[in-house]
Amino acid sequence: MEDFFDSEAYSKIDFTKIKIKKGEYDNCTFSNCNFENVHASNIQFVECEFIHCNFSNAVVKDTAFKDVRFINCKMIGVKFNEVNQFLLQINFIDCQLNFSSFYQLKLSDTKFKNCNLEETDFTETRLINAVFDNCNLQGAIFDQTDLEKSDFRTASNFNINPQQNRLKNAKFSRNTIDGLLLNHKIIIE
Repeated sequence: MEDFFDSEAYSKIDFTKIKIKKGEYDNCTFSNCNFENVHASNIQFVECEFIHCNFSNAVVKDTAFKDVRFINCKMIGVKFNEVNQFLLQINFIDCQLNFSSFYQLKLSDTKFKNCNLEETDFTETRLINAVFDNCNLQGAIFDQTDLEKSDFRTASNFNINPQQNRLKNAKFSRNTIDGLLLNHKIIIE
């Protein structure tokens, strides 16, 4: 039988030294915890918050994130494409997500606010109605990505080819429209 943890707060725990217990965490808060390189596979997080945590290179294979918020977390190189996709719902505020992968995930309505998403892979990801609020997308990969109704008005440094991605009703600002034209070798002054 799996362990069940409800409405618990975890603070300053180094999970590289203390193994995280497998099970279901409901409405729990993790603050200033270290998950770097930790195998956090086959765990369920439901309505949880992670604040000031380090998830860099954590293994999240078959891990469930259902209505989970990451706030001010370092999450470099995380392969989110390996998570359990059933009821997947995640949002990111002030996070470092460089070199992470969201390959082929269904992430409609996901919000990225003040995030660094350099070299992040969004290939074949479904990001309908997603928001990239004040996010750096330098080198992020958008290929066969569904960005319908997504908001890039305050995003920067993105390169999205309109011929290789779905952009119906996506929002861009006049200041960032050049990110749609880079592949066409057009000079914008």
